[in-house]
Amino acid sequence: MNFLSSIVEKSASLTSMPVIVEKATSIVSIPVIVEKTSKVIPLPVQIKGIHLFLKAKNKVWKGKPVPVFIESPIPDVSTLAIENIDVSNPFLFKQNMWESYFKRLRDECPVHYQKNSPFGPFWSVTQYEDIVFVDRRHDLFSAEPIIMIGDRPEGMAIETFIAMDPPKHDVQRKAVQDVVAPKNLLEMEDLIRSRAVDVLDNLPIDEPFDWVEKVSVELTSRMLATLFDFPYEHRHKLAYWSDVIAASPELTGGECSADEMFLGAAEMAEYFTRLWRDKEAKKAAGEEMGYDLISLLLSNEKTKNMINKPMEFMGNLALLIVGGNDTTRNSMTGGVLALSNFPDEFVKLKNDPSLIPNMVSEIIRWQTPLAYMRRVAKEDVELNGKTIKKGDRVVMWYVSGNRDERSIDQPDQFMIDRKKARNHLSFGFGIHRCMGNRLAEMQLRILWEELLKRFDNIEVLEEPEHVQSNFVKGYTKMMVKLSAKV
Repeated sequence: MNFLSSIVEKSASLTSMPVIVEKATSIVSIPVIVEKTSKVIPLPVQIKGIHLFLKAKNKVWKGKPVPVFIESPIPDVSTLAIENIDVSNPFLFKQNMWESYFKRLRDECPVHYQKNSPFGPFWSVTQYEDIVFVDRRHDLFSAEPIIMIGDRPEGMAIETFIAMDPPKHDVQRKAVQDVVAPKNLLEMEDLIRSRAVDVLDNLPIDEPFDWVEKVSVELTSRMLATLFDFPYEHRHKLAYWSDVIAASPELTGGECSADEMFLGAAEMAEYFTRLWRDKEAKKAAGEEMGYDLISLLLSNEKTKNMINKPMEFMGNLALLIVGGNDTTRNSMTGGVLALSNFPDEFVKLKNDPSLIPNMVSEIIRWQTPLAYMRRVAKEDVELNGKTIKKGDRVVMWYVSGNRDERSIDQPDQFMIDRKKARNHLSFGFGIHRCMGNRLAEMQLRILWEELLKRFDNIEVLEEPEHVQSNFVKGYTKMMVKLSAKV
């Protein structure tokens, strides 16, 4: 019997063994246990075991409490002292109160320190140029150990290349970036279009429906299934796992419970372990490997054994799923909302469909589907009159920089013919710039090309419902009604 199995088996009796539990978790970390036992115990079983172990441990030895977020109305920002402004509040986006908060920080305190956040103290960088500086200076600011504002939930110390510094970051990114190489994108375009056509041709006309469910989630699920060569009939699991991954209270102030997170992680591990082993067997048999993400990882000498490093394996899968889901999914909804809020721009678009590629960039700026990225200062840094100390958390608020009137003309306006529309922050800058930016743009371009062929109008019937998160700036529901093109 191995160490982890022994712990799990005895978890029911741990209520009388707090000292043993404390020592077990301090002497041998969970990531080490997982890696040491990965060759003999299937990863899904390990995740379930960790879950049981932590539940038992927390009954007898209280660890760091999980933050509990109870919604209340967001106050008018003008009523707050500047030092009390906390833009990590997960209800700021949910209640659509974020614009005034970030404007005040940009105008009065563009590098702002919040010392009493539920996620711990952090700096907010809110102006465009300052964000670009931090993002590009990986020599001064580390992406490790995580890109979200909070800490990883206990037992989920996963590793992702977006939260790594060179040289390890460069090796792992290089292994998968060919999936979005120009040649591969060209080959994917027909498939993406056919799936968009299939979804749009089956939408109801002149009847209310939820755009998020019927279009945004459906299309991104289909795309993710393509990128991973994932079983098509189970594609909606990919969108669900993305939601679970990004909804931890500890990380982002989301609504996902520890039980739901661990169950989702175990299910994800089961599916992707099976997929990896199937492709591994095909490779061993001499079959030609494809350009899906799993095949690319298996084909690279540096990552071919990633499955033997479970936290790295799960982390990078999670990164690629969330990265492939949230940007596109929430921009699909955000674009419809933007054109509803600025109807003259919709008229302009219908009169000149050649503006679609430029509009896509404007949608991604206006929406900013992921609100920020976090860094940690490697040394003391002076920024815009403030001294950031070594070890301090630094949050680059892309959502604020994309509305910075110092760098962007009329930033609150949605203009489909905006000059230099691609100069937004939503994809980041430097070595961590979003690998899938061209794929996201292509998906959105195809969607709008096909929408204009079929529909004369997309009417937003009520205010959309927003995600509870300080990281994902997205939508859970938006009721619309389509009018067919005559």
